[in-house]
Amino acid sequence: MTTAAPPKPISLEHVSRWYGNVVAVNDISLSLGAGVTGLLGPNGAGKSTLLHMMAGLLRPSAGRLLVLGAPPWQAPAIYRHVGLVPEREAVHGFLTGREFIEMNARLQDLTDAPAATARALATVDLLDAADRPVGTYSKGMRQRAKVAAALVHDPPVLLLDEPFNGMDPRQRLHMISLLRRMAAEGRTILFSSHILEEVERLADAILVVYAGRLAASGNFREIRRLMTDRPHTFLVRSSDDRALAARLVEHAAVFGIDLGGGRLSVSSSDFGAFTRILPVVARDASISLYEMLPTDDSLESVFAYLVRR
Repeated sequence: MTTAAPPKPISLEHVSRWYGNVVAVNDISLSLGAGVTGLLGPNGAGKSTLLHMMAGLLRPSAGRLLVLGAPPWQAPAIYRHVGLVPEREAVHGFLTGREFIEMNARLQDLTDAPAATARALATVDLLDAADRPVGTYSKGMRQRAKVAAALVHDPPVLLLDEPFNGMDPRQRLHMISLLRRMAAEGRTILFSSHILEEVERLADAILVVYAGRLAASGNFREIRRLMTDRPHTFLVRSSDDRALAARLVEHAAVFGIDLGGGRLSVSSSDFGAFTRILPVVARDASISLYEMLPTDDSLESVFAYLVRR
């Protein structure tokens, strides 16, 4: 007898949310397990609404939303298992960083709030500024204080709305490393960002929301390869580019060849077919392959395609 797979920490079934006549989220179904998922979409696409429903701050207008097996709306107990970093500033400037984070630790009824606070400050590399008023912090430091407050109670689910805002490159690298480590420990992390490079470097999978609907989900490279109505372009370097081009153009999967600028660019309708035939063609022609690089197999390419108007 096969054992049923355990439910995912986050599950949405036909979830919608509207404000009067405005539909912010429209019939979205998805599930998220352990790991890091990037949430992408243009401004107003519904990203923050989704995060707030998952955090229990908004009630779905329709559909079923479960976090750790229970609806989060009007369920304060869920806050012990979820950490939320809202996009908006939510830190009182007169509090020190330590006071702000310890306040969150006490709201979680932790048995040793000061120790948990110190651990959270160290985790986000904020101990040196812990006793300064938050009002004196840079935007990046305030973001780190918000992240520390969200993880002070060590939740298994983290929901982060634009967590990298205002961080300098060193702080971003530290935060990426931290989130990767937390995901490796089994946490479910969903974060939104408008900086595609961050999502590409950090996320195991992506969710793309457009006009309130889920446009795509999964590994962005796999999504790109499923886009059969958009050609794939490859840069190929070999010991004889001109002879290789002459052989490749005979194959049905190849419909474009460009040798301009001393570089061989190949357009194909089928990613998988082309990557299979290329080494065979080169071998049969006694041509050595040096490089085969997809030139549009990036998250930016996928995102631009999915949200094109």
